[in-house]
Amino acid sequence: MDFFDFLTMVGGLALFLYGMNLLGDGLSKSSGGRLEHILEKLTSNPLKAVLVGTGVTAVIQSSSATTVMVVGFVNSGIMKLEQAVGIIMGANIGTTVTSWLLSLVGLESSSFFIQMLKPTSFSPILAIVGVAVIMFSKRDNLKNIAMIMLGFAILMFGMDTMSSAVKPLADVSEFTGILTKFANPVLGLLAGTILTAVIQSSSASIGILQALCVTGAVGYGAAIPIIMGQNIGTCVTAMISGVGANKNARRAALVHLYFNIIGTVLFMVGFYAVNLFSPFAFLKDAATPLGIAVIHSVFNVAATICLMPFSKLLVKLACLTIKDEDKQPEISRDEKALHLLDIRFLDTPAYAVEQCKNVAVAMAGLAEETMNLSMELLHNYDEEKAKRVVALESEVDRYEDELGSYLVKLSAKDLSGRDNHTLNTLLHCIGDFERISDHARNIKEAAEEMHQKGLAFSDSAREELTVFERAIHDILKVTMLGFAEEDVKLAGQVEPLEEVIDGLQLDMKQRHIKRLREGNCTIEMGFILADITTNFERVSDHCSNIAVCLLQAGEDEYDPHAYLGELKRDKNADFTHMVEGYRAKYRLP
Repeated sequence: MDFFDFLTMVGGLALFLYGMNLLGDGLSKSSGGRLEHILEKLTSNPLKAVLVGTGVTAVIQSSSATTVMVVGFVNSGIMKLEQAVGIIMGANIGTTVTSWLLSLVGLESSSFFIQMLKPTSFSPILAIVGVAVIMFSKRDNLKNIAMIMLGFAILMFGMDTMSSAVKPLADVSEFTGILTKFANPVLGLLAGTILTAVIQSSSASIGILQALCVTGAVGYGAAIPIIMGQNIGTCVTAMISGVGANKNARRAALVHLYFNIIGTVLFMVGFYAVNLFSPFAFLKDAATPLGIAVIHSVFNVAATICLMPFSKLLVKLACLTIKDEDKQPEISRDEKALHLLDIRFLDTPAYAVEQCKNVAVAMAGLAEETMNLSMELLHNYDEEKAKRVVALESEVDRYEDELGSYLVKLSAKDLSGRDNHTLNTLLHCIGDFERISDHARNIKEAAEEMHQKGLAFSDSAREELTVFERAIHDILKVTMLGFAEEDVKLAGQVEPLEEVIDGLQLDMKQRHIKRLREGNCTIEMGFILADITTNFERVSDHCSNIAVCLLQAGEDEYDPHAYLGELKRDKNADFTHMVEGYRAKYRLP
């Protein structure tokens, strides 16, 4: 093997790893976060969890990605540690699918049909189709499918290039001598562990081993311990993802490690104990890609069957390793919502966008609660409620900071067109949620001033304010519900009501001036009333912004002023009808 053969081998390895990464990204984007939702929901019993973990990993072609996702689920409180065990076991089985695909490279037959089953035969067709779709199609779904096809083609081309480049190594005695040393179970185990830990993919390291098989220098005696080590090495990714996570998330990563270590130790002790008394003849035979795929699958299936009944013991072992503190601090509802913004989910952007939407909905609920609570203080001031308003407003501020920062990180990822629009909508809306809570705090301060000074509105002002409050309560309800459900019909009801609220503010201002002239109101109360109604009107403006953002979600540019200007300039019959209906409903007494 000369220098140029070595360069070809390295290039083949690079293409192989890139193809695997491209294939995984394409599959993840094509699923649109659905696979992650399946992981999240379908874990009610251990067997179902194993099947789900197997299926999802077989699709995304990475047990590391599945396990990291599970660590994120446990860290954010979406999944319990006990539920995670089955998925982790299933992930080990699912990852064996890659080795079966790669074993097809070794198919040999004069039959045209059998030859076409070889990936090296049909992958060029996939590459041509994939490139054509990526270049000429504008549809995200088609581009994702094309990425899967292109990734698979590059993966197989890299595998074939790597295999061809290493064939001359069969005649190099130094190389065959090194591989012979791996027949020592301990050395082979360490080699497999280190190789997989470095490239952080058992599928990739299995592929490299299968490529080396074409030299004929890799015997089953060397291949088996290397495969065992690869199962341990793949745990590195999950262990790294557990750094900085909560106790249960770190325990989930440990369960993955313990499962693979215990399964490997049991297999190695049992297999080599039998081999000691009754030597296996096939250990001296040259390994084949198909044989490696069989060993990889049999080991992982057998390990899962043996250890699944002891899943609770694995959990206990992880809990003994990472012990609980004497007193665990109670996590609030709001804290749990923010835990959904797990940094690990950024590796699966479609799912991360969904989690951001869930957090934004929780933020919208807090803003609405803050506003409704502050309006109650105007009629019956209560110190505890006032403190609650302040606490809620601070919590909404925190949501804006953390969600905004997370969305900025997420925007750097490769998102689909739909997810990009969702992300832009969230970035625009969270500022409006935060401003609504600010106006709620302003109203709380007005109510506090009235309480401290012993002031009260006149009967007529109180009745008018009650009508105004009802309109604000309703516009908040419609806006937040429309946002949560992405309901364009509900969003279309906001602007007509906002126009009526603008009219209510002007009417109340004129009525206050009349009461002032008649001596039924004071200047001081007038300032407080004007402050309250101004805050009410600003809240309705922010509701309008949110609704317009929802209505323009599918458009490339967000321009609320142009949209509202056009809407009010060309008022259609439906808009006018809704305005008249709201005016009748919120008519001042």
